[in-house]
Amino acid sequence: MKTLLLLRHAKSAWDDPGLADMERPLTPRGQAAAARMGRHLRDTGLVPERVLCSPARRAAETLALVLAGPTHTPVVDQRPELYLRGWSALLAAVQGLPGAVDRAMLVSHNPDIHELAVALAGSGAPAALAALAAKYPTGALAVLRFAVQDWRAVAPGTGTLQEFVSPRHLS
Repeated sequence: MKTLLLLRHAKSAWDDPGLADMERPLTPRGQAAAARMGRHLRDTGLVPERVLCSPARRAAETLALVLAGPTHTPVVDQRPELYLRGWSALLAAVQGLPGAVDRAMLVSHNPDIHELAVALAGSGAPAALAALAAKYPTGALAVLRFAVQDWRAVAPGTGTLQEFVSPRHLS
């Protein structure tokens, strides 16, 4: 059994028009949301063993806040192919994860992460699937489980959506 956590970066700032898209930081609201999501992962026992993260500043800042706190530190790989290259590039990165890893997280951007989550979620609670299909807010997390032994077997329609939660729904 493999578990994949798909995390969209938290709310980022647009107030500096001269700043490159890759360099946009999180807003204070985004920082608070990422910290809330980190507490949620720790409280639910979903801290990943391995993380694949976009190299964009807002993704890296989101990840740092999510992983802050008393827990183990997973191996983190920042990869250029996770920055706005399409959902198939994200899927290829997931399929390349080592077989020994059972719980992995991918931190990336819309529309890619939304399209990947929708493509992978073949089953799950109808309300969660409908919420996922409708919108993937900043800082939101989709938790998908796969009845496979190897990440290479992860394919569209093979995942079960266990949870879809946004920071605004966490206390």
